[in-house]
Amino acid sequence: MDLRIFTEPQQGASYDTLLTVAKATEDLGFDAFFRSDHYLRMGSADGLPGPTDAWITLAGLARETRRIRLGTLMTAGTFRHPGVLAIQVAQVDRMSGGRIELGLGAGWFEEEHRAYGIPFPKERMGRLEEQLAIITGLWGTGTGDTFDFDGTYYRLTDSPALPKPAQARVPVLIGGHGAVRTPRLAARYADEFNLPFASIEDTVRQFGRVREAAARAGRAPGDLVYSNALVVCVGKDDAEVARRAAAIGREVDELRANGLAGSPDEVVDRIGRYAETGCSRIYLQVLDLDDLDHLELISSAVQSQLG
Repeated sequence: MDLRIFTEPQQGASYDTLLTVAKATEDLGFDAFFRSDHYLRMGSADGLPGPTDAWITLAGLARETRRIRLGTLMTAGTFRHPGVLAIQVAQVDRMSGGRIELGLGAGWFEEEHRAYGIPFPKERMGRLEEQLAIITGLWGTGTGDTFDFDGTYYRLTDSPALPKPAQARVPVLIGGHGAVRTPRLAARYADEFNLPFASIEDTVRQFGRVREAAARAGRAPGDLVYSNALVVCVGKDDAEVARRAAAIGREVDELRANGLAGSPDEVVDRIGRYAETGCSRIYLQVLDLDDLDHLELISSAVQSQLG
């Protein structure tokens, strides 16, 4: 089981804080550092000092880390033109020496669009489908050839399709709970399917839909990586679990029911149940970015048991 650290900087984090967490992620042996792509806080968090842009952040981290994979859960398709995003991701992949992964979603948080004057179109899933076709098409076009696309929402003419990423193929992540369109898009474009904040029962159901969609598309279902994103709250004892839950404004019982919470042994057991669904990678949503002791405990007492 791969464990990746997943952060939500819109809740309140500077670049320096994210750099500290990313370096701890690398030093403690985790597989990757991922971040959300949002410009507005959610809930009661103060959101200070203000939002950090996902791809500017990852560009910085690409130069200041050496081993870990870097990526987004999920880049909002409403924030960037797909041609521009393809350039950005390819450049950051080169800056990292080939360690970038692109999680791409339709965008959903309307309030942040209003707050920063970003259009929030109704047909976001249709746009997402065209974005996936454009980005993968640009990267897959041979050097010296050109790329054209004539869609409902986007048109590209005689694009040189440059620059190319360092990797032969940048892994593309698609995720979500949609019952029909999401599995179909994953089957066509994704290297990994990610299901955020889902129960084991819902995970079994949605992974099954994706596998069925892959088979219908003529693709081996096992070609995809299947992953979950879950909030994490681990403590050496009940008091430490309660303290960490309080620090992020959550209840222990709710976290045990809907995330990975409890002692290291409890969390290892819970991860094992997700592994039985076919999940081979978990993004640990870490909400208190100042608690580096939490990461150390997960590394030494949870990750060490998983191999």
